[in-house]
Amino acid sequence: MLRRKPNNKAHNNKKTGITKRPPLLDFFPEIKPYSSGYMAVDEPHEIYWAQCGNPDGVPIIYLHGGPGGHCSDKAPRFFDPDYYRIILLDQRGAGRSNPHTCLIDNNTDALIRDIEQLRAHLNIEKWHVFGGSWGSTLALSYAAKHANNCISMILRGIFLMEQGDIDWLYKHNKNIWPEAYEQFIGHIPEEEQHDIISAYYKRLTSNDKQIQIEAAIAWSLYESSCSSLTPNYEIITTDNQKEQALSISIIECHYFKHHIIPPENSLLNQVDKFRHIPTTIVQGRYDCICPISSAQRLHAAWPEADYIIVPDGGHSAMDPPIRSRLIAAAEHAKTIR
Repeated sequence: MLRRKPNNKAHNNKKTGITKRPPLLDFFPEIKPYSSGYMAVDEPHEIYWAQCGNPDGVPIIYLHGGPGGHCSDKAPRFFDPDYYRIILLDQRGAGRSNPHTCLIDNNTDALIRDIEQLRAHLNIEKWHVFGGSWGSTLALSYAAKHANNCISMILRGIFLMEQGDIDWLYKHNKNIWPEAYEQFIGHIPEEEQHDIISAYYKRLTSNDKQIQIEAAIAWSLYESSCSSLTPNYEIITTDNQKEQALSISIIECHYFKHHIIPPENSLLNQVDKFRHIPTTIVQGRYDCICPISSAQRLHAAWPEADYIIVPDGGHSAMDPPIRSRLIAAAEHAKTIR
């Protein structure tokens, strides 16, 4: 493991040391929400939320990936349920939030407003913020506007939502996952393959549900096959699986087409707004969805954050080495006040 020790001086270039990897940590036991509900936000949206763990514990919010993912049953299991009050949120149009796959007023600023509205709705003064992949983008964007409401952050698989991040996944990743990429791009006629995002967006927003579903399956299978350190060739057959595939593909494609962060608004230019927040960054060296180069850029701009490179980690938070580091980070966050 390569680990950057935190320090209190901006841009203090300490050397990064190599240390022995600690034993792998397993998930906490499965738990069910003790409360849940829907909160109306901008019309026509209402977002689903749930709380698990200790009602009197220290709040921590889980920001899922995608955009367009959802909070799975494993989401609260990164956290000690006796210590944490675990807040789950399905973002606009995603998961159990309504209307499903709705793109109206679905953008990063709106999601930040939703998070802040939920904090007020649940009478939470401050909370820890936990986000991976797109969830790391959202966590950093939230912290840039509401740093005073963050006790700490735990970030996995840094995604800066810049054009380079999109180009990597939908152009250059073919050099690592050529067979998956061939299936992905093969869904689109050759004359449209020069702009793969637009081509998929046209199909994912089609009025023909069958065209939507077929594009969603191709999109989701490509992403899932690249997300684990070893190949993870899933199948999508049930109606529920198809609806989940449609949710993540249509909302992802919408964001990647319409809401890329331009260079002048880069999150790297906003680090001073949240530099003081104690933060742990967990990055798999072999992450093929959110390559380590983005995490390295963030680390260079923000050396105070604890930077952990997992040498045998990919993208998925469910891969044991990544999972273990995230659980350890949540355990460490107990010491932060």
